[in-house]
Amino acid sequence: MTDHNEAQFTSAGTDINEVKRQNAEGGLSYNEVKKLLAQRGGVGTGIYSDTDVEEVKQQIHGKNQ
Repeated sequence: MTDHNEAQFTSAGTDINEVKRQNAEGGLSYNEVKKLLAQRGGVGTGIYSDTDVEEVKQQIHGKNQ
């Protein structure tokens, strides 16, 4: 059995435990962000978007006329 404190390396020489440690400190994962946004229903997320709302409305309404 392998000791969990013993360094484990990939064939390319990457320290697996170091990568896991850095990932744990890296913030939210992509799936965690998706889950958080889904739970909030997207409310208040407009500040994170660079979409021009008026341009989109014009595209939608312009095609319907």
